[in-house]
Amino acid sequence: MHACPKALCQHVDWALERVIGGPVSLSWAEQPAQHGAYRAEVAWTGATGTGAKLVAALKAWPMLRFEVTEEPSQGNDGERMAYVPGHGVFRAPMSANGDLVVTEQQLRHLAATAGSGEAFRHGVDELLGAAWDDDLEVYRHAGDGAPISWLHQVV
Repeated sequence: MHACPKALCQHVDWALERVIGGPVSLSWAEQPAQHGAYRAEVAWTGATGTGAKLVAALKAWPMLRFEVTEEPSQGNDGERMAYVPGHGVFRAPMSANGDLVVTEQQLRHLAATAGSGEAFRHGVDELLGAAWDDDLEVYRHAGDGAPISWLHQVV
């Protein structure tokens, strides 16, 4: 969680509890990149698809800024999801080394529809979620060294 108003911090904990199925108590710290906002970093384990459920629960508050990364597992690709006010959710598959994956069909479509080199570059930026990264970068750096809470899904 990169930025959350103080009044919503407990509500975010509760939303995560509903998804994880167990108690959650995040270590919230002030977010220096946004006055009045708080941040928390969470590492979690759960079944494949839990990341998408976390995003669905958190996007109920359109003023939040957050990222969810589901690492690849045996037989499953990883996934990176990000939410930024005004942009909504960005979602892309992720390889074992953490790179975002752009599919063959996405590249073929972009190559067929981009009218210029600039349009192609813009299309690649869209496929990689550049607008989300641009917005979130200052929030990421502001949280370097922040404590991490661990969550484990109850099964």
